[in-house]
Amino acid sequence: MSKLSKKELETIQELNTEFNKIKVKLGDLALQKHGLCLRVEKIKSEFSENEKALAEKYGADAVINLETGEVTKKEVEEVTQD
Repeated sequence: MSKLSKKELETIQELNTEFNKIKVKLGDLALQKHGLCLRVEKIKSEFSENEKALAEKYGADAVINLETGEVTKKEVEEVTQD
């Protein structure tokens, strides 16, 4: 029966170990990505709820400056016909 040399065995074992470690890391990344995607959906939902509440309070045509908190009304563009 043939047998790998010690060096061949060590090399293939090291590569297999590295491969398995990378698979685990990829799995961890997939879980992190999933968690982040869930968080994004929750933030979008919370944003939408807050947006609706603010629209009720300040009007649907309100424009809110996210840096200053200033609330203005949407400017209506006049359409002219030729």
